[in-house]
Amino acid sequence: MPTTREFTIQMEDRPGTLGKLCRTLADKGVNILAFQSFPNQGKSTVRFVGDNPTTTKTVLDGQRMTYTETQVAQTRLTHQPGELARVASRLGEANINIDYAYVGIEPGTNHPLLICGVADIAKAAKILDEAATAAA
Repeated sequence: MPTTREFTIQMEDRPGTLGKLCRTLADKGVNILAFQSFPNQGKSTVRFVGDNPTTTKTVLDGQRMTYTETQVAQTRLTHQPGELARVASRLGEANINIDYAYVGIEPGTNHPLLICGVADIAKAAKILDEAATAAA
């Protein structure tokens, strides 16, 4: 599970827009595993990872939404103090800068799922995979 596809969209920053999109995804059976939203010049930038990228794309296309699709690194964390510090330090030691990060929940286990946007996705994925194995 070292990489996954993330979708980024710009939405109107007004009540109900996010709920409408999430409802449409849910109606098509897409489970949102991780999510981030923040205001950006009168709009909201929304990043998310769904459990079915193909269906997610179909829904976004059907809603005529403009989006970007990006490969991001992901790893499952154990739920204990210092876990994020351990993983972030491993990336730092490898000289990998975390451009952005957010968390979600791994389906079936409810373990935290860390999503990282990084420049060197292959190197980060390898390190995160090793870190996850070491934590198990």
